[in-house]
Amino acid sequence: MSTHALQAISPIDGRYASKTVSLVPYFSEEALIKYRIQVEVEYFIALVEQPLPQLKDFDKSLFEDLRSLYKDFSIEDAQTVKDTEKVTNHDVKAVEYFIKGKFDALGLQEYKEFIHFGLTSQDINNTAIPLSLKEAMNSVYVPNLLEVKKKLSELANDWADVPMLARTHGQPASPTRLGKEISVFVNRIEEQFDLLNDIKSAAKFGGATGNFNAHKVAYPNIDWKAFGTKFVQEKLGLHHSFPTTQIEHYDHMAALFDCLKRINTILIDLDRDIWTYVSMDYFKQKIKKGEVGSSAMPHKVNPIDFENSEGNLGIANAIFEHLSGKLPISRLQRDLTDSTVLRNIGVPIGHTLIGLQSTLKGLNKLLLNRSKFEQDLENNWAVVAEAIQTILRRENYPNPYETLKGLTRTNEAINQTSIADFIETLEVSEEVKKEMRAITPSNYTGI
Repeated sequence: MSTHALQAISPIDGRYASKTVSLVPYFSEEALIKYRIQVEVEYFIALVEQPLPQLKDFDKSLFEDLRSLYKDFSIEDAQTVKDTEKVTNHDVKAVEYFIKGKFDALGLQEYKEFIHFGLTSQDINNTAIPLSLKEAMNSVYVPNLLEVKKKLSELANDWADVPMLARTHGQPASPTRLGKEISVFVNRIEEQFDLLNDIKSAAKFGGATGNFNAHKVAYPNIDWKAFGTKFVQEKLGLHHSFPTTQIEHYDHMAALFDCLKRINTILIDLDRDIWTYVSMDYFKQKIKKGEVGSSAMPHKVNPIDFENSEGNLGIANAIFEHLSGKLPISRLQRDLTDSTVLRNIGVPIGHTLIGLQSTLKGLNKLLLNRSKFEQDLENNWAVVAEAIQTILRRENYPNPYETLKGLTRTNEAINQTSIADFIETLEVSEEVKKEMRAITPSNYTGI
């Protein structure tokens, strides 16, 4: 197959390849093979350290030579494994044979049958994939998410004192401040990020049906459960799920995908709000020389970054939804449906990454159109009616809500003058009238 970006089937490997290239070391076929080799090598080292009687004389100074098999893994090595897979028709067995070949080259033939000793392929897959996912999250996803959150925090601070007409049901409502509305999204992201950090990166490790059958029959006096937990948690930095069937439960992975979906939904909400503010002329956008907004209308500067983000996050969420719903379900002790599905976990993360970058790009192009904010507030003096009727409630004025309703729920324009004239008709003290006269759409913004 051609690897030219213009011939890619998926846009995350084609049109948007430059935005997703940072995920290649974690979710490509080459990466999967490398992580499998890492698990196999570290498992062999753990058996030596146990030690198994047959491995007690193994030269531990060779550990780093073994680790170089995955640390220095190359695309040529990956191709060698794939060529072997054409013969074995089994991807994990091809990895085992690759490592055995390296053992032969190192003169370690007498030890090579302890490669993949007592394991099934899922002991490798269900450790390699959670490990790659964990490292991708920490190295790629989290920095990108935090960059968006940082930008939103900066904008919330910059615009903290910008009064803005709120809209509930699309209609003018009690005024707010632009910075506060942005800070809502900052807080929502922070709270979901805290939940994200609480989710375990879980792995299965326990033999053909999860019971360490082969291990126990070969070495009945070793506590293999303790060995497995130590290996998974100390060597790989993952959580050891036990007991299991042949495969990981995927409940924690499903929780991760559900949490990523919620964060994406928050970002879609943000994208749509900013898009709407742009359409309302609250924001202008920085213009880049040479760019075209429309093939027919040269005046247009479209909010395409927020549209691009919304579309990509939506695709990501659809796949996250399938992953979290499908992966925890497996017939009896296992079926193979998880295998092909797991190969796609990089896809929604890729679309998510594109969405994050597009949102950030859009936020960096926003220019505040302060005059439009001021104009909308000035055109909607009716929103101070809530403030006036609340003060009247405090003063035990009869039927204050109904009184203000009669003033404002008409088709006639309400302005500063009509509000001031109304205040004069109220049978309250001059001090209270003065208090109400001081209220404007621009300063009635709460806390």
